[in-house]
Amino acid sequence: MSLLQADEPHLREVARRAVLQDYRLPYGEAGGAPVQEVDYETPPELLNLVKLAVRVSAMDMGVINIITADQQHQIAAVGVEASVCSRDDSMCSKVFTSGSITAVPDASLDPRFADNPFVNGGIAEVRSYASVPLLTGSGYALGSLCVFSPRVLALGPEQREGLEILARQVVEVLELQYKTRQLLEALEVVRRSNEDLAGFAARVSHDLKNPLTAILGYTELSEQDTDVPAAGPAARYFSIIRGSASRMLTTVEEVLEFSRIGGAITRRPVRLATMMNAVLQDVLPLSSASDALVTVQDAHLFVDRAQVIALLQNLVSNAIKYSTPGSPPRVEVVAGLGATQVLRIIDHGKGIDPEDRTRVLEPLVRLQRDGDPAGSGIGLATCARIARAHEGSISITATPGGGTTVTVDLGPAA
Repeated sequence: MSLLQADEPHLREVARRAVLQDYRLPYGEAGGAPVQEVDYETPPELLNLVKLAVRVSAMDMGVINIITADQQHQIAAVGVEASVCSRDDSMCSKVFTSGSITAVPDASLDPRFADNPFVNGGIAEVRSYASVPLLTGSGYALGSLCVFSPRVLALGPEQREGLEILARQVVEVLELQYKTRQLLEALEVVRRSNEDLAGFAARVSHDLKNPLTAILGYTELSEQDTDVPAAGPAARYFSIIRGSASRMLTTVEEVLEFSRIGGAITRRPVRLATMMNAVLQDVLPLSSASDALVTVQDAHLFVDRAQVIALLQNLVSNAIKYSTPGSPPRVEVVAGLGATQVLRIIDHGKGIDPEDRTRVLEPLVRLQRDGDPAGSGIGLATCARIARAHEGSISITATPGGGTTVTVDLGPAA
């Protein structure tokens, strides 16, 4: 619920108390109790507005009040300690719903305030007093911007206008802080949801691996059985079953890896060449079969070694797999160090159409192109997740002359 939409009486009260939650202020029954001092840290944006209000009005003290059904809460104060008092004792509660500024040179002579404990000496001896309602866009009053003094003073037109302008600024700050809190709460819900989803994916993937492995084992045994004719239909069926189960097992393993990777990271100094040596060993069968040439420009990085190796394995193997038919793959891995650590994996293969470059970074998205190798659509999504875990991002562009350049920002080096 936005403060600007709080039109019904009960919603207005909810909005007031929602503001108070941002400042960790207590609220409850106050009755006719004395003023209670509140210990909390005033946001500097609000404190500066109150200071300016005091200066504009030439008063001695100023506060920002949030007024609930039973209490007045001062969330910023200059010249006095921030406090909580009963709404019955509040001066501003008498006028904050009026819709306009209230200014009196001597409150002791005004029938609305003469018997108030803040005026008659019960709590204080206020004389000059000015209060501007904190009005939302729908005209609903959250509370007031109030300035006061024990001296008798009168406000001029420019001073009154200045206070009204400052009151509008106070409302804008409150609205921004309220929306920020809503956004943080929503992000926390998304974070917990992602953690739950990752946990679910890990459990399901783990549970699927065992039966798939069993299917593959029995299929291979059946293909080796001498009672199964090698040229017969049963052998062909077993071959289809084995191929399908192998593809499913690969997908399950990639989903399991995706659920595990990209969360908390541990940055350590590591050379890019060291990580690429591990990557090249893993992709050796693939690179040897295609006569691929992989070159590396070494650099010292500050990253999570295991996760970046997984990222490089995905990107280098993709660069080899999606090479131009009939042309040995050429892959360059280049590091750029500046405000952030950037890796570029450059190939000269098939390339990716502009309209697909963002889409392929999503989980389970595969391009349906003739001649492309089989895949699950998890690899690039895993790379994107690793980049985000490093406070970075990933983008895909065209290599000049043809091919794909994947740029990975791995965040700051320190």
